[in-house]
Formats: sequence, structure tokens, C-alpha cells
Amino acid sequence: MSALEQHRHHPRTFHENRFVYPVLSRRSHGLSLGINLNPDKICNFDCIYCQVDRTSQAETRFVELDAVTAELESLLGLVSDGSIWDDPSFADVPGELRRLNDIAFSGDGEPTTYRNFDEIVERVAEVKDGCGAESSRLVLISNASMFHRPAVAAGLETLCRHNGEIWAKLEAGTEAYYQLIERTVVPFARVLENIALAARKWPVVIQSLFMRVDGEAVSESEIDAYCERLNEIVSSGGTLKLVQVYTVARPPAESFVTRLGDVELEAIAERVRDLCGLETAVFGG
Repeated sequence: MSALEQHRHHPRTFHENRFVYPVLSRRSHGLSLGINLNPDKICNFDCIYCQVDRTSQAETRFVELDAVTAELESLLGLVSDGSIWDDPSFADVPGELRRLNDIAFSGDGEPTTYRNFDEIVERVAEVKDGCGAESSRLVLISNASMFHRPAVAAGLETLCRHNGEIWAKLEAGTEAYYQLIERTVVPFARVLENIALAARKWPVVIQSLFMRVDGEAVSESEIDAYCERLNEIVSSGGTLKLVQVYTVARPPAESFVTRLGDVELEAIAERVRDLCGLETAVFGG
């Protein structure tokens, strides 16, 4: 399997594992070990571009903490001794990408909806450090809808003490476009407040997926409004480490969603640089 195919191939299973899975991540530039805290496929967003198949019932419905730690220890062992690259799924990965970049809380839903989020972050951090992977990052890939909850706030504290990084989703500048894309009861204002809250404590990475909807690319006025929201976060005292601009890489939930071209993504990124002065990286489809 080529590196491009690897980037488009993100199964959330690996052999007998139910919660921890390895993927070659285009945004991490290496191997990422994902931790699926939503095996029931339940999410508080219903994004039109989501690649999770919610039409089929999940075989595993509950997260088992001991199983998560055991699976993570096992995979870290495979990475440490290099045997992960002997697996047929990863045998063709080029040498420059054969490194463990991060352990990411991601998966089939919003990871911070997991009730004991603070506890599982603590356990994962202990396993990471105990297996000699202290230099690898802990990454939370999140829609930022739950950052205000005490258990999540405690988990974020632990995450950032252990070489952690928060990747927060922001893909709109207006409430109307936010609802079109995310289809959720969570108000846009809540997401913006939560990102600003986190960014005032730690540098936050913004992850922004842009696409065509019914053949139409996101409008210039929406991108300008999006840049205004970024500037508001910074003006409130927040630090935005990086803005990731990317597009659809795998089959989306809705057939009317299609990817943007690299030139279009670069144009959005340049607008962010011009209006916000933020470091921006582009990841094509």
C-alpha cells in the first residue's frame, strides 16, 4: 500500500484490538496511535463530511480502560522493536515516515464525551511514559464542545503536562455555516468560547476542513468571517500555534460533499495568513 493510500486508509481496528489502532497520519507526518473512546459511534456532532459509517451497528459499545492500556502497551512494544513495519499494512511505509509521532484521542465520535475522560488521559500518559515514549506527543482531536466540563478540563491539564497538544475543530465563521456543516445542537458560541478558554492556557492547533457542498466551495465572505473568529480568539489572550487547512480525503457521510483542490486550499491558507498573521499548513486531499 502506497503512502498516499495509507493516508486515505484509516481503519479503527488492528488485528484483535478494539480501542487502539495505528494509522499513517498526513497531518502528523508519521505513525499515530489512535485511541477510540467512542466505539459505539455516538457523537454530539453529525458532520456532513464525517467518514465514520454510522449506518452499521458497532460491535463494541463500551470503553474498557484496562483493555485500552493493554492494547496501547502492546502497540508501543511493536513500534519500539520495529516489528510494526513488518505488518503488511505498514510494510510499504517510506523510511522518513517510520516514526511514532503521537498518541491521539480520536475515533468514531467526540472523545471528550467519554465520562471519565480525565482518568483515561492519566492512564494513557502513564503508559506512554512507562514505555519510553515520553518524547511522543499526546494529541486530543476534538470539536471543543466539552472543554468547559470539569472532567474534561482536568484531562486537558494532564494532557498538556505530558507533551500534549490540543487540536480543536473550527470550520466556520458564522452560525449558519456552522450548522450546515456540523449539524449539532451545540451552539457555535460555546465552541468559540471553549477554544478561547483552552488557548488562553495552552497553545492550540486549529483544524479546519473545507469542502464543496452541492458543488459550491466555501464563500469568500465565510472565510473572512472565519478569520474574524480566529482573530477574536487571539485578541482574548489565546495562543493559536497552527492552523491546519485541509479537505476531504476519504468517502464522506453525504454524497453532496466533495473535496477542494490544492490551489483552493492554498488560497484559503493565504487569506488566513494575510488577515490573521498565523502559521498555516495545507494538507491536500
